[in-house]
Amino acid sequence: MIESFKHLAELAADRDLADVFLETDEQEHGVPGSQILESLRKRRQVMRDCVERGKQGGVSMGKLVGNEAKLLNQAFIEGRTFLDPLTIKAELYALSVMGENSRMGVIVAAPTAGAGGVVPGMLLALEEERHVDPEKTVRALVVAGGVGSIVALSANISGAAGGCQNEVGVATAMGAAAVSYMMGGTTKQCISAAALALKNTLGLVCDPVGGLVEVPCVKRNALFAVHGLTAAQLALAGVDSVIPMDEVVEAMVRIGRALPRGLKETAEGGLATTATGCAIGQRLKDEANQRRAERAAERERLAHERKAGVTS
Repeated sequence: MIESFKHLAELAADRDLADVFLETDEQEHGVPGSQILESLRKRRQVMRDCVERGKQGGVSMGKLVGNEAKLLNQAFIEGRTFLDPLTIKAELYALSVMGENSRMGVIVAAPTAGAGGVVPGMLLALEEERHVDPEKTVRALVVAGGVGSIVALSANISGAAGGCQNEVGVATAMGAAAVSYMMGGTTKQCISAAALALKNTLGLVCDPVGGLVEVPCVKRNALFAVHGLTAAQLALAGVDSVIPMDEVVEAMVRIGRALPRGLKETAEGGLATTATGCAIGQRLKDEANQRRAERAAERERLAHERKAGVTS
């Protein structure tokens, strides 16, 4: 088992990072590296298909989001965007995935559904814009998963446990390391990218409006996909994190414990308790109560019909 990022740096100092993770998984779990790669090829395709579906838009389950990707895609096609194509596509693909998630579509949790747009947004945009071999993207997914697994040794990767730093923050770190790998970065640079990404998400709260993974989650994924690209660029330029990755993870855990309950996926704090957030939450609650009442009335009607049939 790779016990820490310090241990990883020692094991993979002069080796291909994906190979180290594959060999470790094979030794620890008995799963051949070829089988892992084949599984990740399928997941990359699911991500790709998800992006294409998500670009079409559609209203979410809570009717709060759903067409963000469609709007950004249209602006990009019409030349109404001002950022570079890589950045736009990272945002667009992250929005597409999260739009699909909000509509209960098939996505890849990376590492969670609520943070599922960050990694595919970064990796697929880079693959397309920099003409990266898709097989390199698959191996980068090995790196992303490996980084997430090391973090998970110390942290519960859920917004309920430690806020959104534990979800979107970890996803951003995973994506930053993977992008660094795709661009030929060393193991040290990949770990530095992860540290730079994660330490600048510390304290990020989980405050879903109405308790749904829609606001601010969907757009947050797009914003942090760009954050992850920035972290990777800094690391590849030689910028190091002053605080080692293992210590960044330790800080994240401590901060998560210190966060009030209302800022950990309870919809009892943050944006969820703004005037608009409360109004949305009440609307969703009223709609849910109405649906329950309608179902109860329908069950009662059917029961009366059956009783009447027996009596006659």
